[in-house]
Amino acid sequence: MTTYHLEIRVRPRPGLLDPEGTAVHHALDSLGFPGLSEVRIGKIIDIAVDAESESEAVDLVEAMCRKLLANPITEDFTIVHRTDPALAGGAS
Repeated sequence: MTTYHLEIRVRPRPGLLDPEGTAVHHALDSLGFPGLSEVRIGKIIDIAVDAESESEAVDLVEAMCRKLLANPITEDFTIVHRTDPALAGGAS
């Protein structure tokens, strides 16, 4: 088995209300950052999963997203394979 480091990016579906994004948009504008056309707030989930192949790892994580990690009615998700595990935690 190989450990695969996957990043899940969950975002609100286009056209749906995003109250948190709207609040951040207004706050940024009031802090002197005008010209923003839209702010959407999502989440990033890093997962390390042991699997026989990358496709098996992605299939497993897709199932996790559909059952728990993303709301299929209001959110879309993408899965990115991180070849460097240090990158999975983000920039420092």
